[in-house]
Amino acid sequence: MYLFIPVFFAAICLAIAYRVYGGLLARLLHLDESAATPAVRMRDDVDYLPIEPKFLMSQHFSAIAAAGPIVGPILAGLMFGWLPALIWILLGAIFIGGMHDFGSLVASIRHNARSIADVVREHMSRTSYLLFLVFIWIALVYIVVAFTDIVAASFVGRQELENGMVVTGGGVATSSLLYLALPILMGLLLRYTKLTVNMATVIFLPLVALAIWVGQYIPFDLGAVLGVSEAQAHKTWDVILLGYCFVASLVPMWLLLQPRGHLGGYFLYVALGGGMLGLLFSGDTAQYPAFTGWTTATGDALVPILFITIACGACSGFHSIIASGTTSKQLRNERDAKSVGYGAMLLEALVAVVSLCCVMMLTKEGAAAFQGKPNFIYAHGLGSWLETLYVPASFAVPFGLLAFTTFVYDTLDVCTRLGRYILQELTGWNSEAGRWVATAITAGAPLLFVMQQSVDASGNPIPTWKVFWGLFGASNQLLAALSLLGVTVWLWRTYRKPWVLLMAGLPTVLMYIMSTWALLRFARAGFFDAGWNWTGLSTSPVPWVALILVGLALLVLLEALRVFLSNTQPPRPDLRDTAPAAA
Repeated sequence: MYLFIPVFFAAICLAIAYRVYGGLLARLLHLDESAATPAVRMRDDVDYLPIEPKFLMSQHFSAIAAAGPIVGPILAGLMFGWLPALIWILLGAIFIGGMHDFGSLVASIRHNARSIADVVREHMSRTSYLLFLVFIWIALVYIVVAFTDIVAASFVGRQELENGMVVTGGGVATSSLLYLALPILMGLLLRYTKLTVNMATVIFLPLVALAIWVGQYIPFDLGAVLGVSEAQAHKTWDVILLGYCFVASLVPMWLLLQPRGHLGGYFLYVALGGGMLGLLFSGDTAQYPAFTGWTTATGDALVPILFITIACGACSGFHSIIASGTTSKQLRNERDAKSVGYGAMLLEALVAVVSLCCVMMLTKEGAAAFQGKPNFIYAHGLGSWLETLYVPASFAVPFGLLAFTTFVYDTLDVCTRLGRYILQELTGWNSEAGRWVATAITAGAPLLFVMQQSVDASGNPIPTWKVFWGLFGASNQLLAALSLLGVTVWLWRTYRKPWVLLMAGLPTVLMYIMSTWALLRFARAGFFDAGWNWTGLSTSPVPWVALILVGLALLVLLEALRVFLSNTQPPRPDLRDTAPAAA
């Protein structure tokens, strides 16, 4: 089967879903283009600023589409075959992830652009709100852990491709550092000169391309500079990247986050469009098995592991934080919520399908040669398709690797910034000192985990990101369940219609079951062997954190059930808030 067939099929399904199911959700949620959004009513040109949907779409898409829709589908495809992964991506994005993102965004704009946690507080209880914040903070820490380590892995070593070309991690590091410098320069010029956004785009996108090309010619090999091993260089990059998270989450948004998000959005579009166009002309066929079995050699069962391995791309709790944290404060018109909320989720699903094709084009032996490194599998696939479009391999493969790391940068500093907000909210320490301390804790907590060295049963080292990816996926999906729960309670209190339970309630139940099931499996593996024999208290943080997350989620669920079963709370009128939220 030619690879463009599943991509074309996915694109058609997602386009129909956007038109039909997205349109149905828009009608049920009563989107009203005449209603003034919080960005318009509360405009301060700092946090609240209405912007054109095409720019907001780019910013929102680059924030949500990080490494998740690349790593997850590749890992799941390798584990279970590409067919189960493809089915979950499409059904998950259309009926669960789309509802999650769209619902979270609309819930936020109907509550003065407050966070999904604030929606929970208003419609459930303050206890639920505090539990929700703690859960979000823990989930953010593990997002930072997983993504920091997988980016660090891209900056070390070397990978020889089938055509004999060698891509060095040091070259990717050089391109990456240059890429980070360019948005800062762009932000300064936009703020202090008369340079327009369109002109800045014309200037800086070619400079990004130059950074990609030049990187492999002037590699920054940290191991050689410091005289340390590749493993030690990897850990050093972990520390440097967490230092970056600390700084990037404190600097003004106009200096780094906004210009980098703008450039990153174009990066995503080029990677997605170039990959799909290259697939069309490459003639590549699916060689990897469609289905490899219900259980892997290491004992991972398709249910529930598939549903937490592919988080972003099908459904991701992180999206609700972005949608209700920054995007809702910039939405110009309620009608734009459909394209930005539901549409961006479907676009991310298409990114996931293209990433899955990077596995499908490989034989099992060819996949084994990449040693389970999803970043190189993605760069190899994307690079080969860009070569079909006459892009030189010396540029195409590094482009794929930098695209991968670019997606992650957007997530790393946003997660650290959001973690700081949450700690300040929990402690009430809103001074300048509290800002620095909360950031240091949020960036420092992942350091405790990335510096650990895990080994398998044979004593071989396991990358930190691989150890914590399952925990990240499960916590992210459980966060999605909690966000969907908050949306369901709000919709039920507002409308009291059966469609609420069908379109929001059922996805909530599914995500709760799959994520808690996976977390309980992680907890069991930490204390028992395969025969349920007690092995002692685990020294790994994974089973302990899994138990904490399950406990927090169950407490929030109990609060929600109390609201549903209570007859004392009347339906909430479907009114747009008109009073500004308290500062």
